[in-house]
Amino acid sequence: MGADSLDKGYDPVGIEKKWYQYWLDKGFFKAADKSDKISFSIVIPPPNVTGVLHMGHALNNVIQDIMCRYHRLLGHNVLWMPGTDHAGIATQNVVERHLAEKGQTRDQLGREAFIKEVWKWREKSGGAIIHQLKRLGASCDWDRERFTMDEGLSDAVRKVFVRLYKEGLIYEGQYIINWCPRCKTALADLEVEYEEKDAYLYYIRYPFANKKQGLTVATTRPETLFGDVAVAVNPNDERFKDLSETLVMLPLTDRLIPIIRDEYVDTGFGTGVLKVTPAHDPNDFTLGEKHGLERLKVIDDDGIMLEGAGEYQGLDRFECREEAVKALKEQGLLVRQEPLKHSVGNCYRCRTVVEPSLSKQWFVKVGPLAEKASEAVRNGRTRIIPDTWSKTYFDWMDNIRDWCISRQIWWGHRIPVWKCPDCKAVIVEETDPAACPSCGSLHILQETDVLDTWFSSALWPFSTMGWPENTDLLKTFYPTQVLVTGFDILFFWVARMMMMGIHFMEEVPFNDVYIHALVRDEHGKKMSKSKGNVIDPLKVIDEYGADAFRFTLAAFAAQGRDVRMSESRVEGYRHFVNKLWNASRFTLMHVTQKDTKINYTKLGLAEKWILSRCAKTSLAVKEGIETYRFNEAASAVYQFVWHEFCDWYLETVKPALYEKEGAQKRDNARSVLSKVLKDILIMLHPFMPFVTEEIFHILPSAEGSIMAASYPYSEKEYESFCNEGAEKDMEFLSGLISGIRNVRSEMNIQPSTKIKVLACTEDEKEKLIIAENKSIIVNLAMLDSFYFCDREKIPRSSASSVKGNTTCFVSLEGVIDFDKEIKRIEKELDKNTKELLTVQKRLHNESFLEKAPEEVRQKVKDQYADLEEKNNKLKGNLERIKKLR
Repeated sequence: MGADSLDKGYDPVGIEKKWYQYWLDKGFFKAADKSDKISFSIVIPPPNVTGVLHMGHALNNVIQDIMCRYHRLLGHNVLWMPGTDHAGIATQNVVERHLAEKGQTRDQLGREAFIKEVWKWREKSGGAIIHQLKRLGASCDWDRERFTMDEGLSDAVRKVFVRLYKEGLIYEGQYIINWCPRCKTALADLEVEYEEKDAYLYYIRYPFANKKQGLTVATTRPETLFGDVAVAVNPNDERFKDLSETLVMLPLTDRLIPIIRDEYVDTGFGTGVLKVTPAHDPNDFTLGEKHGLERLKVIDDDGIMLEGAGEYQGLDRFECREEAVKALKEQGLLVRQEPLKHSVGNCYRCRTVVEPSLSKQWFVKVGPLAEKASEAVRNGRTRIIPDTWSKTYFDWMDNIRDWCISRQIWWGHRIPVWKCPDCKAVIVEETDPAACPSCGSLHILQETDVLDTWFSSALWPFSTMGWPENTDLLKTFYPTQVLVTGFDILFFWVARMMMMGIHFMEEVPFNDVYIHALVRDEHGKKMSKSKGNVIDPLKVIDEYGADAFRFTLAAFAAQGRDVRMSESRVEGYRHFVNKLWNASRFTLMHVTQKDTKINYTKLGLAEKWILSRCAKTSLAVKEGIETYRFNEAASAVYQFVWHEFCDWYLETVKPALYEKEGAQKRDNARSVLSKVLKDILIMLHPFMPFVTEEIFHILPSAEGSIMAASYPYSEKEYESFCNEGAEKDMEFLSGLISGIRNVRSEMNIQPSTKIKVLACTEDEKEKLIIAENKSIIVNLAMLDSFYFCDREKIPRSSASSVKGNTTCFVSLEGVIDFDKEIKRIEKELDKNTKELLTVQKRLHNESFLEKAPEEVRQKVKDQYADLEEKNNKLKGNLERIKKLR
């Protein structure tokens, strides 16, 4: 068909849009509910409906797409289940901000009207990230797209809640929860993000009842002292063995509180005396239950001090802190305050400081569920990769607290609980009750709270496939083969899916959990808007194309190592796309439909070698993908395409293709070239789907779409193509040629200058390889002549290189002017030495070493190493030239 079928340069914009629509139209992303084929399934980690594509999403979805496209090439029935999460708090906040711009609040609208507004927003703006994933090339089965608030998933959520409640695994209870005064809702432990802040440790004296002396308590939160109902000491603490007092006066109040003894108290912290505030500290809550203490709440849900704070009632919690400290100083009760760095919990959505607060909430009793989920990983039913994350998983699961699942917001799955004010009955059913089943009252009221977003997400692997119905889809694709996720939601989501999957499906939700690393900037720093180092995936795709971007992510996706991303790296792999494009254009200039049949009995060394290397690369890519070493798979195919296929094979066969070596060699070259390029396109397709489809469609030996192709080299084919002898012989030949090229470079001989080379060897095998492939050596080393000779006939002025047992001598007579070359090298050496000394001074400058950032210091060290290496080469070359003169 000719190279004219491919444009001179690759322009991704039109090509990407064209082929993505083609794949959709042809149904290549669709899975079959029932099939005799091997099944492979992945459920997408559902991005928030409010989300836009960031680097983490891009890496996560590229990895999933690589696996899905690869398994389709293996002929498997592949399901990649897409969808989005309703993201309760995040979505409600977005819609509330939109309402605020119109001067409205959710309370003014009322619950039903507000929820209608959220659905409107979702229809208008909520699918942005899905369109962005399509730009990336994600081959999800889009006809099956799910949303965690759609009807089917809502039914599943309700069924799960009711069953867990009736099994005694969901309960309502008073407990210390994490409360966000800004979002006005409870947060699960995992939704609290901690950061280190500067604060103070306040030492406060609590006088004894007789107002003489007292006990000193250390706290970072003096505003909570109004909720203190006791102080505690450790009975084994020698400092308090002889303490006879039983009461202390609560500072800034007229209340007396008891002194209790408990081994829980840490004798090493502060003064060894603990203030006990059961309504505002989870550990104090447990201690209070043990000792039957009152729970006195002194901070309300807005972060405002309550009646129990006395004259400080109505103040903001942090204002109260300032005023209380001032009063303690005035009354002589503040012993001292010390600067302290400590971890403060913030709401993961709005960054407000979280308030531990006593509240009536709904909880899942996770102990029994967590035990089975831990055991599934311990016994290998589910693997966590890399395995280093298993320990983190076990640490969390083995020390898990009950999961607070109620949220005081309106957007989400409303808790299916009704209460009867007349007979106090609690009704929990899958369908809405019309009346109280106990007393017949029509005044029943539904719980106003909604479920934690992660509750519905925990059901994702089976609810998306039609559960609670036992659908064909569930039978075919559950459990899924792998979940691809970041470590940040290992507990938010992965652990909870494990618990729910095992409990409701009696089977783990996935066989493997692959945890990918973070995408950081090129210096290894976390991307953030404040640092100005955020790279927008969509802008990168616009600039370099999706294929180059995808390949970059895969190439750096090493297990356990963060991806360092920069646009220059993407640009580098755009060059790789161009390399493939140009190699394909060259191939298409020479290959026609009739060139596809290979005569294996007539192949030369280069053909045997490239077929063997192609087969081995195919296996390396296969193993890389199947063991989640995507960087190794990408590296294998990159090295093969660029350095073996393009740099060596194409150059080797050019004389044959241009019909300088006879019809048989030409036909061999064409047929092998056609096969190898086709295999390359298929191997590359999971990583670079668009460009490979474009070329595949034009390749004479290919039929239909590359998505319907078969992955090259079955086990039997692999064995027949592998040729260790050819690889060894070609390695010798290429080493010989590289040695001659190195001499040319070191002696500064221009590529256009033809040179004479003599080879000396007593190794008969090497002699035979050289003799049979002399034309390759002459062509690739750009020689005037190449022949064997005895050592005594070697010209005096010649430079040598050695490969194996063969020495090649490059004749320099009439090729270089020795005096002129000596002067050139000396001049370059002088310039290089001066640069080396300048860089050396910087590295010996203490001020530079102290003040310069690490990346700058490393850059200078690398510069010094490069200059030093160049200096050594120049000195070596100068010495060789002088000897040859």
